[in-house]
Amino acid sequence: MSLWRPTDPQAFFSRQDPDDPRLGEMVRPIQSASEASGPRAFVVGGYPDDEGIRLNGGRPGAAQAPAVIRRAFYKMTPALQEARDFSLYDFGDLSTTVSLGERHAAGAEACHQVLNQGARWIGLGGGHDYGFAEADGFLRACKGARPLVINFDAHFDVRPVTKGLSSGTPFFRMLSSGVDLDFAELGIQSQCNSKTHLKWLEDRGARVLTMEDVEASGESFETCAVRLLGDWILRPRPCFISVDIDAFSSAVAPGCSQSWATGFMPQEFFPLFDLLLRRLDVRALGIYETSPPLDVDDRTSKLAALIMHRYVSRAGRV
Repeated sequence: MSLWRPTDPQAFFSRQDPDDPRLGEMVRPIQSASEASGPRAFVVGGYPDDEGIRLNGGRPGAAQAPAVIRRAFYKMTPALQEARDFSLYDFGDLSTTVSLGERHAAGAEACHQVLNQGARWIGLGGGHDYGFAEADGFLRACKGARPLVINFDAHFDVRPVTKGLSSGTPFFRMLSSGVDLDFAELGIQSQCNSKTHLKWLEDRGARVLTMEDVEASGESFETCAVRLLGDWILRPRPCFISVDIDAFSSAVAPGCSQSWATGFMPQEFFPLFDLLLRRLDVRALGIYETSPPLDVDDRTSKLAALIMHRYVSRAGRV
């Protein structure tokens, strides 16, 4: 029996105006990964689940995010600058009726199946613990070129699993899996991370860019990130991009389980995101920790929807 539940049809916005099409009119609900294929096919799946956040001591609310982010995303028009050469599918939301570990396994399998069909995956958290699920599905689908995982985040999220699974453990689990990959953390903030965790990452070959590094350089976030990534982004290798919304400043993303004023701004993020979409084969995107009950005027959910919109507009172009 599938653990995925169909998205509420009311999420698929329509103006019923052929001169003003919306993404909600272009999306097709699906129940099987086999219904979507091709490099310009995008499949949206939601995780209405903040148990992992609560287990990590964060504020709940992210369980509401998939519905609110979809509402903003499906009201959007296709990008003005790009041809409408993409197809959009909605896989629904993952049920929370089984254990957290079983939910992660189901998320990983859905992502894996979609990627094996040649389509691209967009995961909407929920807690960042689902970053492991999507990393696992992505890595199992990668064949040939060495995969790259890039995490935009204020936190390392490499806490050991000795206290159980949580939103703080996804990349500990990923890097402990034995899979060969390259991993970078961008936007890390020193006031909420451990030196022990930094050393653990560096011992495993991860590359880390802190916001303090950017400030000290006097250069742009994009310039610093490109220099750090270096040879990792010189060829179109398979990539999974994870975006914890708390990497953004609380001025633009107040609605998350933990936010700081010292995060980056959209005008710093999007030029780098666009460059990565041009250079890499970004096969999966995950957006996590948006919390509508903590938000102001759905500001954070709309930012998450904008990231989705940019991905759909530009990923997978030849």
